[in-house]
Amino acid sequence: MTRHLIIGNGPAGVVAAETLRKRAQDDEITLLGAEPEPPYSRMALPYLLVGSIGEEGTYLRKDPGHFARLRIAQKRCRATAVDTGKREVRLDAGEALPYDRLLIATGVTPNRPPIPGIDLPNVLACWTLDDARRILAVAKPGAKVVQMGAGFIGCIIMEALAARGVQLTVVETGNRMVPRMMTEGAGAMIKAWCERKGIRVLTGTKVASIAPRGAGLAATLEGGEVLDCDLLISATGVRANIGFLEGSGIACEHGVLVDHRMQTNVPGVYAAGDVAQSPEFPSGQRVINAIQPVAVDEARIAATNMGGGSAAMAGNIAMNVLDTVGLVASSFGQWMGVPPGQGGSSVEVRNDGTFRYIRLEFRDDVLIGATTLGFLDHIGAIRGLIQGRVKLGSWKQELMENPTRLMDAYLARAHRAA
Repeated sequence: MTRHLIIGNGPAGVVAAETLRKRAQDDEITLLGAEPEPPYSRMALPYLLVGSIGEEGTYLRKDPGHFARLRIAQKRCRATAVDTGKREVRLDAGEALPYDRLLIATGVTPNRPPIPGIDLPNVLACWTLDDARRILAVAKPGAKVVQMGAGFIGCIIMEALAARGVQLTVVETGNRMVPRMMTEGAGAMIKAWCERKGIRVLTGTKVASIAPRGAGLAATLEGGEVLDCDLLISATGVRANIGFLEGSGIACEHGVLVDHRMQTNVPGVYAAGDVAQSPEFPSGQRVINAIQPVAVDEARIAATNMGGGSAAMAGNIAMNVLDTVGLVASSFGQWMGVPPGQGGSSVEVRNDGTFRYIRLEFRDDVLIGATTLGFLDHIGAIRGLIQGRVKLGSWKQELMENPTRLMDAYLARAHRAA
C-alpha cells in the first residue's frame, strides 16, 4: 500500500486527493491543512464580504462527510520541514509523517511590505476566513477604507468593498491598475472606470507608514498626504510558501520547480497549484500561473502520476479574466508581447467613451497574446488561436486592420489547421 501525503488543502490539494482515490482505491491518502476551517476557496472570500454567500459557501466540498467517505484522512497542522532522504514531513507539533509519494500544494501567502505600522490591528490582508470576519466587522456602509495594491487579487477585493458601500481609496505603486496583467492602455482605462464608480485610485505612489489615529488609522503616503481610515487592506502581492523546503534538496526558484509531469527534481515528490513553477506554453520557461483552473489541472496531472498513471501538461498558459466593478477585462498568453527583433508586432484599438479596448500581440503570423476590455465574445477565439499556435497567414493583416475580427479569423484558420 502506497502512502500519499498532500501538504495543503486548497483547490489543488483537494482535487489531487480525490483524483488519487479514483486511481488508487486501497492507498493511504492524508491531506494536511494549516487552518481550523474545512478546506475552502480563498477566491470565494469576496462573495462572503458582499453577502451573497455564508461561510459554508466558501467550502470546497459542502458535504461534511465527503472526505471521510473517500477515506481521505485530514490533519490540522503546518509542515515545517521535509526530509527527502527519510521520506518524511516534520510538523509544527513535533510529529513526523512518513510518505511514499508527496505532493506540495502549499499555495502562496500575502506579502507584508516593510512599512511601519503594518502589524497594527485593522491592517488586514483578506486572505483567510478569519481576515474576512474581521473585515466584515469594520467595513460597514460609510466606513473609510484604504487598500494598498490594485493587482488581480486587489481588484477582486476592491469590488467587494465597493459593494459594501464604504468610502474606498486604492493606492497602487505601479503606473496603472493591474500592472502584472494589463497593458498601460487597459490599466489606465480600468482606473478611469473605477473613478467613475466613486473609488479614489492613486497610482505611482505608496503608503510610507501607518499609525493609530483615534479609533482608526492614519496612512501616510510617500508624498506626504495622510489618509484617515477605519480599515486598511494590504493586497500587495503574494509569494510562494516554500520556506519549509529549505535544506530538503527540492529545487525551488520563485516556487517549486516541476516538469510537465508536475514532478520535482526529487523522485516521488510533486507540486501543484500556486506554489508550482511549471513550464509555460509555448516558451517552456517555468513560471507560476496562480489561477485556480491551472491549479486544478496541475493537481489532476500530479495525482495521476503519483497513482501510477502517465499524464503531462502541454504547458500552462496565462489566462486572466477580471470583473472590476462591472468592467470585464481579460489577458491571455504573452500579453506583454515580444520585441520586433524576435518577430513581434502588435495592434491596439481603444474607445475611452465606451470603455472598450483590445490589443493583440503576434510573433510573425501567430497570435501569442491579447488584452481586452468589454470583448467577452472573443475570449474563446483568443484562447483557441493562441493554444493552437494557428498560423494566420493573410488573416494577420486583417486583424492588424481590425482586431475585433478574431472570431472570423478563428473560423477561417483554426478549423483549417485542424
